[in-house]
Amino acid sequence: MPQHLTEQELAAARVRAWQRVELARHPQRPYTLDYISLLFQHFSEIHGDRAFGDDPAIVCGPARFHGEPVLVVGHQKGRGTKERLARNFGQPKPEGYRKALRAMQLAAKFNRPIFCLIDTPGAYPGVDAEARGQAEAIAHNLREINRLPVPIVVTITGEGGSGGALAIAIGDKVSILANAFYSVISPEGCASIMWRDAAQKEQAAEALKITAEDLLALGLVDEILAEPEGGAHTDPKQMAEILDQALRRSLAELRPLSPKELLVRRYEKFRRMGQFFRLV
Repeated sequence: MPQHLTEQELAAARVRAWQRVELARHPQRPYTLDYISLLFQHFSEIHGDRAFGDDPAIVCGPARFHGEPVLVVGHQKGRGTKERLARNFGQPKPEGYRKALRAMQLAAKFNRPIFCLIDTPGAYPGVDAEARGQAEAIAHNLREINRLPVPIVVTITGEGGSGGALAIAIGDKVSILANAFYSVISPEGCASIMWRDAAQKEQAAEALKITAEDLLALGLVDEILAEPEGGAHTDPKQMAEILDQALRRSLAELRPLSPKELLVRRYEKFRRMGQFFRLV
Protein backbone atom coordinates (compact mmCIF):
# COMPACT_ATOMS: atom_id res chain seq x y z
CA MET A 1 0.00 0.00 0.00
CA PRO A 2 1.22 3.63 -0.59
CA GLN A 3 3.18 5.00 2.35
CA HIS A 4 1.06 8.16 2.67
CA LEU A 5 -1.99 6.20 3.82
CA THR A 6 -2.91 6.61 7.49
CA GLU A 7 -3.13 3.70 9.90
CA GLN A 8 -6.93 3.95 9.73
CA GLU A 9 -6.84 3.74 5.93
CA LEU A 10 -4.48 0.78 6.04
CA ALA A 11 -6.78 -0.99 8.50
CA ALA A 12 -9.76 -0.31 6.23
CA ALA A 13 -7.88 -1.79 3.24
CA ARG A 14 -7.14 -4.93 5.24
CA VAL A 15 -10.78 -5.31 6.18
CA ARG A 16 -11.85 -4.83 2.57
CA ALA A 17 -9.46 -7.55 1.41
CA TRP A 18 -10.67 -9.93 4.11
CA GLN A 19 -14.30 -9.18 3.29
CA ARG A 20 -13.59 -10.26 -0.28
CA VAL A 21 -12.24 -13.54 1.08
CA GLU A 22 -15.41 -14.07 3.11
CA LEU A 23 -17.60 -13.33 0.09
CA ALA A 24 -15.56 -15.71 -2.08
CA ARG A 25 -16.16 -18.44 0.51
CA HIS A 26 -19.87 -17.73 1.01
CA PRO A 27 -21.65 -21.12 1.27
CA GLN A 28 -24.42 -20.03 -1.13
CA ARG A 29 -22.05 -18.80 -3.80
CA PRO A 30 -22.64 -20.50 -7.20
CA TYR A 31 -20.37 -23.46 -7.88
CA THR A 32 -19.38 -25.16 -11.13
CA LEU A 33 -22.49 -27.35 -11.37
CA ASP A 34 -24.68 -24.29 -10.81
CA TYR A 35 -23.02 -22.47 -13.69
CA ILE A 36 -23.24 -25.56 -15.87
CA SER A 37 -27.00 -25.79 -15.33
CA LEU A 38 -27.43 -22.07 -16.07
CA LEU A 39 -25.03 -21.65 -19.00
CA PHE A 40 -24.52 -24.96 -20.80
CA GLN A 41 -26.68 -27.56 -22.48
CA HIS A 42 -26.31 -31.33 -22.82
CA PHE A 43 -23.56 -31.61 -20.21
CA SER A 44 -22.29 -35.17 -19.79
CA GLU A 45 -19.94 -35.67 -16.86
CA ILE A 46 -16.72 -37.65 -17.27
CA HIS A 47 -15.57 -39.76 -14.31
CA GLY A 48 -12.27 -41.33 -13.35
CA ASP A 49 -8.61 -40.90 -14.25
CA ARG A 50 -8.11 -44.45 -15.67
CA ALA A 51 -5.45 -45.03 -13.04
CA PHE A 52 -6.93 -44.91 -9.54
CA GLY A 53 -10.51 -43.66 -9.39
CA ASP A 54 -12.81 -40.67 -9.54
CA ASP A 55 -12.46 -37.40 -7.64
CA PRO A 56 -15.76 -35.58 -7.02
CA ALA A 57 -13.86 -32.38 -6.12
CA ILE A 58 -13.42 -31.76 -9.86
CA VAL A 59 -16.23 -32.11 -12.37
CA CYS A 60 -15.70 -32.09 -16.11
CA GLY A 61 -17.40 -33.12 -19.29
CA PRO A 62 -18.48 -32.14 -22.79
CA ALA A 63 -21.38 -29.73 -23.22
CA ARG A 64 -22.79 -27.22 -25.65
CA PHE A 65 -22.40 -23.48 -25.28
CA HIS A 66 -24.79 -21.55 -27.52
CA GLY A 67 -24.84 -24.54 -29.83
CA GLU A 68 -21.04 -24.99 -29.97
CA PRO A 69 -19.48 -28.16 -28.53
CA VAL A 70 -17.10 -27.32 -25.67
CA LEU A 71 -15.55 -28.90 -22.57
CA VAL A 72 -16.27 -27.61 -19.05
CA VAL A 73 -13.90 -28.27 -16.14
CA GLY A 74 -14.27 -26.92 -12.62
CA HIS A 75 -14.01 -27.42 -8.89
CA GLN A 76 -17.10 -28.43 -6.93
CA LYS A 77 -17.33 -27.86 -3.16
CA GLY A 78 -20.82 -29.18 -2.62
CA ARG A 79 -23.65 -27.95 -0.42
CA GLY A 80 -24.45 -29.29 3.00
CA THR A 81 -22.15 -31.28 5.25
CA LYS A 82 -22.70 -34.64 3.56
CA GLU A 83 -21.96 -33.40 0.04
CA ARG A 84 -19.06 -31.25 1.18
CA LEU A 85 -17.45 -34.28 2.78
CA ALA A 86 -18.08 -36.34 -0.36
CA ARG A 87 -16.45 -33.68 -2.51
CA ASN A 88 -13.66 -33.08 0.02
CA PHE A 89 -14.65 -29.40 0.31
CA GLY A 90 -13.47 -28.81 -3.25
CA GLN A 91 -9.90 -29.90 -2.55
CA PRO A 92 -8.77 -32.18 -5.40
CA LYS A 93 -6.53 -35.21 -5.11
CA PRO A 94 -4.18 -36.42 -7.87
CA GLU A 95 -6.90 -38.43 -9.59
CA GLY A 96 -8.93 -35.23 -9.95
CA TYR A 97 -6.15 -33.47 -11.81
CA ARG A 98 -5.50 -36.51 -13.97
CA LYS A 99 -9.20 -36.76 -14.79
CA ALA A 100 -9.28 -33.09 -15.76
CA LEU A 101 -6.22 -33.45 -17.99
CA ARG A 102 -7.66 -36.57 -19.64
CA ALA A 103 -10.84 -34.66 -20.47
CA MET A 104 -8.94 -31.61 -21.70
CA GLN A 105 -6.74 -33.69 -23.98
CA LEU A 106 -9.86 -35.32 -25.38
CA ALA A 107 -11.32 -31.87 -26.06
CA ALA A 108 -8.12 -30.84 -27.84
CA LYS A 109 -8.30 -33.97 -30.00
CA PHE A 110 -11.72 -32.90 -31.28
CA ASN A 111 -10.87 -29.18 -31.43
CA ARG A 112 -13.27 -28.15 -28.68
CA PRO A 113 -12.71 -24.96 -26.64
CA ILE A 114 -12.23 -25.46 -22.89
CA PHE A 115 -13.88 -23.48 -20.11
CA CYS A 116 -12.34 -23.78 -16.63
CA LEU A 117 -14.14 -22.58 -13.48
CA ILE A 118 -11.87 -22.18 -10.46
CA ASP A 119 -13.08 -22.36 -6.85
CA THR A 120 -10.92 -24.31 -4.43
CA PRO A 121 -9.12 -23.72 -1.12
CA GLY A 122 -6.22 -25.64 -2.66
CA ALA A 123 -5.02 -29.14 -3.46
CA TYR A 124 -5.74 -31.70 -0.75
CA PRO A 125 -2.62 -32.04 1.47
CA GLY A 126 -3.45 -35.45 2.95
CA VAL A 127 -1.04 -38.36 3.19
CA ASP A 128 -3.04 -40.44 0.70
CA ALA A 129 -2.90 -37.68 -1.91
CA GLU A 130 0.83 -37.21 -1.42
CA ALA A 131 1.37 -40.97 -1.69
CA ARG A 132 -0.39 -41.00 -5.07
CA GLY A 133 1.73 -38.16 -6.47
CA GLN A 134 -0.09 -34.90 -5.74
CA ALA A 135 2.81 -32.62 -6.67
CA GLU A 136 3.63 -34.64 -9.79
CA ALA A 137 0.02 -34.52 -10.97
CA ILE A 138 -0.10 -30.73 -10.61
CA ALA A 139 3.26 -30.26 -12.34
CA HIS A 140 2.24 -32.60 -15.17
CA ASN A 141 -0.96 -30.61 -15.72
CA LEU A 142 0.92 -27.31 -15.84
CA ARG A 143 3.14 -28.64 -18.63
CA GLU A 144 0.53 -30.50 -20.65
CA ILE A 145 -2.31 -27.96 -20.48
CA ASN A 146 0.07 -25.29 -21.73
CA ARG A 147 0.53 -27.41 -24.88
CA LEU A 148 -3.14 -27.90 -25.77
CA PRO A 149 -3.81 -26.26 -29.17
CA VAL A 150 -7.38 -25.09 -28.45
CA PRO A 151 -8.79 -21.95 -26.77
CA ILE A 152 -8.79 -22.20 -22.98
CA VAL A 153 -10.88 -19.67 -21.04
CA VAL A 154 -10.41 -19.58 -17.26
CA THR A 155 -12.68 -17.88 -14.74
CA ILE A 156 -11.92 -17.65 -11.03
CA THR A 157 -15.39 -17.77 -9.52
CA GLY A 158 -14.54 -18.05 -5.82
CA GLU A 159 -11.33 -19.15 -4.13
CA GLY A 160 -8.21 -19.56 -6.22
CA GLY A 161 -6.03 -21.54 -3.87
CA SER A 162 -2.41 -21.92 -5.00
CA GLY A 163 -1.39 -24.93 -7.09
CA GLY A 164 -4.76 -26.51 -6.47
CA ALA A 165 -6.26 -23.79 -8.64
CA LEU A 166 -3.39 -23.28 -11.07
CA ALA A 167 -3.36 -26.96 -12.05
CA ILE A 168 -6.45 -26.37 -14.21
CA ALA A 169 -6.06 -22.60 -14.68
CA ILE A 170 -3.50 -22.31 -17.49
CA GLY A 171 -5.55 -20.37 -20.01
CA ASP A 172 -5.45 -17.94 -22.91
CA LYS A 173 -7.90 -15.64 -21.13
CA VAL A 174 -8.09 -15.51 -17.33
CA SER A 175 -10.97 -13.61 -15.74
CA ILE A 176 -11.95 -13.20 -12.10
CA LEU A 177 -15.23 -12.35 -10.43
CA ALA A 178 -15.12 -9.10 -8.50
CA ASN A 179 -15.32 -10.76 -5.08
CA ALA A 180 -13.16 -13.79 -5.88
CA PHE A 181 -9.49 -14.05 -4.96
CA TYR A 182 -6.36 -15.83 -6.18
CA SER A 183 -3.46 -16.54 -3.85
CA VAL A 184 -0.39 -18.68 -3.30
CA ILE A 185 -1.61 -19.37 0.25
CA SER A 186 -4.69 -18.67 2.33
CA PRO A 187 -4.63 -15.53 4.52
CA GLU A 188 -4.87 -17.74 7.60
CA GLY A 189 -1.92 -19.85 6.46
CA CYS A 190 0.14 -16.77 5.65
CA ALA A 191 -0.63 -15.22 9.04
CA SER A 192 0.34 -18.44 10.82
CA ILE A 193 3.71 -18.44 9.08
CA MET A 194 4.54 -14.73 9.15
CA TRP A 195 3.15 -13.75 12.55
CA ARG A 196 2.56 -17.16 14.11
CA ASP A 197 -1.00 -16.04 14.67
CA ALA A 198 -3.86 -16.96 12.34
CA ALA A 199 -5.87 -14.12 13.89
CA GLN A 200 -3.77 -11.74 11.77
CA LYS A 201 -5.62 -13.01 8.69
CA GLU A 202 -6.99 -9.55 7.78
CA GLN A 203 -3.48 -8.09 7.65
CA ALA A 204 -2.29 -11.09 5.65
CA ALA A 205 -5.16 -10.75 3.16
CA GLU A 206 -4.15 -7.17 2.43
CA ALA A 207 -0.42 -7.96 2.25
CA LEU A 208 -0.92 -10.86 -0.17
CA LYS A 209 -2.55 -8.61 -2.81
CA ILE A 210 -5.20 -11.19 -3.58
CA THR A 211 -8.17 -9.04 -4.57
CA ALA A 212 -9.35 -8.81 -8.16
CA GLU A 213 -8.05 -5.25 -8.50
CA ASP A 214 -4.62 -6.22 -7.17
CA LEU A 215 -4.41 -9.19 -9.51
CA LEU A 216 -5.40 -7.12 -12.54
CA ALA A 217 -2.80 -4.46 -11.67
CA LEU A 218 -0.12 -7.16 -11.37
CA GLY A 219 -1.07 -8.69 -14.73
CA LEU A 220 -2.14 -12.03 -13.27
CA VAL A 221 -5.68 -11.80 -14.64
CA ASP A 222 -7.03 -10.20 -17.80
CA GLU A 223 -10.47 -9.02 -16.75
CA ILE A 224 -12.65 -8.42 -13.69
CA LEU A 225 -16.28 -9.48 -13.98
CA ALA A 226 -18.81 -7.48 -11.98
CA GLU A 227 -21.02 -9.30 -9.50
CA PRO A 228 -24.63 -8.56 -8.50
CA GLU A 229 -24.94 -6.19 -5.56
CA GLY A 230 -24.02 -8.07 -2.40
CA GLY A 231 -22.15 -10.82 -4.22
CA ALA A 232 -22.76 -13.61 -6.73
CA HIS A 233 -24.79 -15.60 -4.21
CA THR A 234 -27.50 -12.94 -4.08
CA ASP A 235 -28.52 -13.51 -7.71
CA PRO A 236 -26.92 -16.56 -9.37
CA LYS A 237 -28.94 -16.10 -12.56
CA GLN A 238 -27.71 -12.54 -13.05
CA MET A 239 -24.16 -13.68 -12.29
CA ALA A 240 -24.54 -16.41 -14.91
CA GLU A 241 -25.70 -13.84 -17.46
CA ILE A 242 -22.63 -11.68 -16.77
CA LEU A 243 -20.37 -14.72 -17.06
CA ASP A 244 -22.14 -15.83 -20.23
CA GLN A 245 -21.30 -12.54 -21.95
CA ALA A 246 -17.67 -12.75 -20.83
CA LEU A 247 -17.27 -16.33 -22.06
CA ARG A 248 -18.79 -15.49 -25.43
CA ARG A 249 -16.55 -12.45 -25.77
CA SER A 250 -13.41 -14.42 -24.88
CA LEU A 251 -14.27 -17.25 -27.26
CA ALA A 252 -14.91 -14.80 -30.11
CA GLU A 253 -11.49 -13.27 -29.47
CA LEU A 254 -9.63 -16.59 -29.39
CA ARG A 255 -11.43 -18.60 -32.05
CA PRO A 256 -9.76 -16.87 -35.06
CA LEU A 257 -6.25 -17.67 -33.77
CA SER A 258 -4.38 -20.62 -35.21
CA PRO A 259 -3.13 -23.36 -32.85
CA LYS A 260 0.42 -22.02 -33.22
CA GLU A 261 -0.67 -18.49 -32.36
CA LEU A 262 -2.56 -19.75 -29.31
CA LEU A 263 0.43 -21.64 -28.00
CA VAL A 264 2.87 -18.77 -28.53
CA ARG A 265 0.57 -16.23 -26.90
CA ARG A 266 -0.18 -18.52 -23.96
CA TYR A 267 3.50 -19.24 -23.35
CA GLU A 268 4.41 -15.56 -23.47
CA LYS A 269 1.49 -14.64 -21.24
CA PHE A 270 2.62 -16.83 -18.36
CA ARG A 271 6.32 -16.10 -18.86
CA ARG A 272 5.60 -12.40 -18.35
CA MET A 273 4.06 -12.98 -14.93
CA GLY A 274 6.33 -11.96 -12.09
CA GLN A 275 8.61 -9.85 -14.30
CA PHE A 276 8.84 -6.36 -12.85
CA PHE A 277 11.95 -5.12 -14.65
CA ARG A 278 13.96 -5.82 -17.77
CA LEU A 279 17.69 -6.08 -18.26
CA VAL A 280 18.97 -3.57 -20.82
